[in-house]
Amino acid sequence: MHLDLPLAFEIGAFAVLLAILAADILLIFKRPHIPSAKESTVFVVFYALLAVIFGLIILWIGNAEASSQFYAGWLTEYSLSLDNLFVFVIIMNRFNVAKKYQQEVLMVGIIMALILRGIFILAGAALIESFSAIFYLFGAFLIYTAYHQAFRGHDDDEETESKLISTLRKRIKFSPEYDGAKIRTVHNGKKMFTPMLVVFVAIALTDVMFAFDSIPAIFGITTDPFIVFTANIFAMMGLRQLYFLLGGLLDSLEYLKYGIAFILAFIGVKLVAHAMHVNELPFINGGAHIEWAPEISTNTSLIVIVASIAVSAIASIIKVRRDLAKR
Repeated sequence: MHLDLPLAFEIGAFAVLLAILAADILLIFKRPHIPSAKESTVFVVFYALLAVIFGLIILWIGNAEASSQFYAGWLTEYSLSLDNLFVFVIIMNRFNVAKKYQQEVLMVGIIMALILRGIFILAGAALIESFSAIFYLFGAFLIYTAYHQAFRGHDDDEETESKLISTLRKRIKFSPEYDGAKIRTVHNGKKMFTPMLVVFVAIALTDVMFAFDSIPAIFGITTDPFIVFTANIFAMMGLRQLYFLLGGLLDSLEYLKYGIAFILAFIGVKLVAHAMHVNELPFINGGAHIEWAPEISTNTSLIVIVASIAVSAIASIIKVRRDLAKR
């Protein structure tokens, strides 16, 4: 459903968001450094407040439904981005990327994620427009992903990456050391790639995997392209600073993955219920709509998403404190 927000507002919003992202990029490449906890906290809070204000502007210009869809979409994508962040931590540690250059690497990863999500959003919107039964597939995929999220270990992702990286190393000659954040350098008089290329490939692979999860999830909240795009952009804002703020603590949030899994499963069920409600497949109910299928409201989704994140985070903190008390 398109929410018919003013076109001038949508264009202006995209222009402002792109300007903020561009300023963030320039700041990183002009002054590479390790951000302090205070700096990281300020930026994370700033971007979160910006998202809250943006939702209020949508409420003022549009309506409560549009605002609720934005908040639910932003929180869903933000929670999935936290899991993405966990894998970024693993990649940085595994390849011993110097902390000074991790900001640049993260920003490249975030830009790649936004581009990939943009492509997937356009593809998903086109599929929904021409084939409403895609909601069945999206729902089934999210339910499967929820199970995978709850019961897999990050070792599975590492094994997939290791195979790709091993193949890459066999085909391309790399310099023995990094040269800052460069992917090309000169070693013993010869031009060759640095290990940074492998880091970027690993991050790109991670971005693709998480884009597959996040796009069906956001379409379970809203099908309005503007809300989908802006929710994803805001979810990515501040992710770089959050990495430095939570980097060492992500391992402690043991139950967060279960909260994320519950969100994915809930949205998956919501998508299947919606697909049944608008059913046109001839082999299901004779091609007729299944009227008894429930339509879960956006406000209900928002409550479930917030509660899932809060409960899993609080449970993780309690466990950490209990573990510390036992030592």
